[in-house]
Amino acid sequence: MKIDLGSQQIECHVEYSSRKKISIELHASGLLIVKAPNRTEDEVIIHTVKQYESKILKQLHALEAARTAPKVKAYDEEGQGKFLHLGKYYPLHELIETNGRTQGELQQDLKKFYFVSLKKVIGERIKIYQQQLKVHPKSYTIEESQTKWGSCNSSKHLTFNYRLAMAPLEVIDYVVIHELCHILHMNHDRSFWRRVGSVMKDYKEKEAFLARYGQAMTL
Repeated sequence: MKIDLGSQQIECHVEYSSRKKISIELHASGLLIVKAPNRTEDEVIIHTVKQYESKILKQLHALEAARTAPKVKAYDEEGQGKFLHLGKYYPLHELIETNGRTQGELQQDLKKFYFVSLKKVIGERIKIYQQQLKVHPKSYTIEESQTKWGSCNSSKHLTFNYRLAMAPLEVIDYVVIHELCHILHMNHDRSFWRRVGSVMKDYKEKEAFLARYGQAMTL
C-alpha cells in the first residue's frame, strides 16, 4: 500500500491478524509497518497513518539524512555503535561480545554473527515458502557478495548475501521467494514474475527497498 504524506508517497506494509487495534511502526531501515485487525478497510488504515503524519515524516527525514551522510561506524569495546539486524538498529554489545576485542576482531565477529543469524532465518523461511511454491531446493549457503542478494543455479542450489541479515524479515522473504521461483523459471520472464507475485503481491516494494537502502546495509 502507498500512502501520500505531505509531498511524498510512503511505502506501507500492512500485516493483518486477530489483533484489536492498529499499530504503526517505522523501522530504522525506513519501512513503515502497519499491523491491523483482520478485514480493516484501507480507508481506516490510511486515516490512522495520516494522524501521525508529522511524526512519521520527521523520522523519515532523519533516516534519510543518516543514510546519505558519510560516516565511519563505531566499533569499540563499549559497543556504542549502532548496527542493523532484521531491520532494526541495535548497540553492538547487544549483538556480539565486545569486551576485550579490537576493532578488527569486532568487525569480524559481527560478520560471523550475520552469517549465523541469516543461515537460521533463511532455513526457516525456505521451509515456509517451498511448500507454497511446491519446490525443493537441493541446498543453500550464505555468502559474501557485492553484486547480488541471492542466486539459484541449475542444480537447485541457492545462495544468499550475508548482508540480508540487516534487512527487515519481509525483505528477506522476498529474496527467498525470488530464488525459489528460479527453480521453476531460470530467467526473469512474465511467468517468473507472476509466480513471485502469487506469493508476495507487493514484491516491487521489497525490490525498491533493496535498491534504496541496500547500500546502507554494510559493515
